[in-house]
Amino acid sequence: MAAASARLAILLALLAASSALAAAQKAKAKPAPGPAGAADAAPPTDVNKALKDDQFSEFKQLLHDTRVDTQINAQLTDSYNGLTIFAPTNAAFDKMKAGVLNGLSPQDQIQLVLYCVLPRFYSLSMLGTLDGKVNTQGSGHDGPYRYDIKRAGNNVNVSTGVNSMLLGSPVSKDFPLAVYPVDKVPLPYELFGPKPPTPAPAPAPAPAKSKTKKKHKKSAGIAEPPVADDSTASDGADKKSAAAGLVGTRWVAALGVVGAAVLGGLF
Repeated sequence: MAAASARLAILLALLAASSALAAAQKAKAKPAPGPAGAADAAPPTDVNKALKDDQFSEFKQLLHDTRVDTQINAQLTDSYNGLTIFAPTNAAFDKMKAGVLNGLSPQDQIQLVLYCVLPRFYSLSMLGTLDGKVNTQGSGHDGPYRYDIKRAGNNVNVSTGVNSMLLGSPVSKDFPLAVYPVDKVPLPYELFGPKPPTPAPAPAPAPAKSKTKKKHKKSAGIAEPPVADDSTASDGADKKSAAAGLVGTRWVAALGVVGAAVLGGLF
């Protein structure tokens, strides 16, 4: 009985020692808490945290006012492609003419912010391989609001057709979000490019032409008789009728004289 109790005590002691050893190993393997450890554990899925630097305060406010930040965060949470942002600094907004930003309609402000976002993640080396037109979140499937991106030495030149800029050192470079500071606000050509001239008004329709009587074409070498005026022809007919009546009256008078002479001779 005493031997059994001793063996049970030894078994319990071994189990306790094993549990203590496992806990010690787990504690040793757990990373130390701190900012660096937290950043490595969680991918960047909040654009506001990625733009925590004070130099992006105006851009963050514009993201919030247009509610594009909510859209971006939703895409970062559920996206296989990731996103890239060209983030204008406060100095970039200071370079804009006064009233330009506030002069845009709410829809145009949304387009301006979406124009700063590319619909996939690009590292700086990946951007350097691009050469030509690149869509933005404002482009849709294959629409306007695009960039012309080309390599420029060890950097990348981004052109909108209105202005161009080089990219600063990324403030977020881990998938799914890359953020590059820019010292100019990207101005899309569709909003800030020259507007086409207003077309001239259509000319007034020409007045309808009055119908004219067709003139008879004269045959070559054959003279046509003059066309008498209606009034002249009428006067001529009246004169001929009067003359014919006068001649008839004279004939009747002459026949009367001859008849009278014949009758006088008889008697």
